[in-house]
Amino acid sequence: MQIAVISDTHMGTPPSWLDAVYDRWLGPSDALIHCGDITSTAAWSYFLRHDNFLCVRGNCDWDPELAERLEPMLTARVGGLTVGVTHGWGPRSQVPSAVARAFGPDYDLVCYGHTHARDWSVVDGVRLVNPGSLGENGSLALVHVDDHGGLRCEFVDAV
Repeated sequence: MQIAVISDTHMGTPPSWLDAVYDRWLGPSDALIHCGDITSTAAWSYFLRHDNFLCVRGNCDWDPELAERLEPMLTARVGGLTVGVTHGWGPRSQVPSAVARAFGPDYDLVCYGHTHARDWSVVDGVRLVNPGSLGENGSLALVHVDDHGGLRCEFVDAV
């Protein structure tokens, strides 16, 4: 199984390069997770075409429709995994530990954004992934799940 994780797209109208990124990495994934700061209903609608799209609200998601429809945190079952998703909050250096504390070690994977910095780490027993910023530098993460639930992360420079 493959989970595509993106964050901080900061897009109004989806740019033309996004079609190639979607076709190559996002669309073929079993799940597509967006960790907030999608910033527009046009971008949100673009990603909704994925059959298993999950998205949370970020600190830049001021559009009233996004604010109404997106939660700041969510828990989902993806394959056999318990996955937490949030954007993150507070000073960037403290985001990983704040996110790990908010979800706790009962999660198989916790996805977050906000810092625009890639992260594949374990903090307080919680496996974290931050894909970086798709909108700022074309960064995304592909989390590969083997048949025994083992996780491996591949960071992609998509643009």
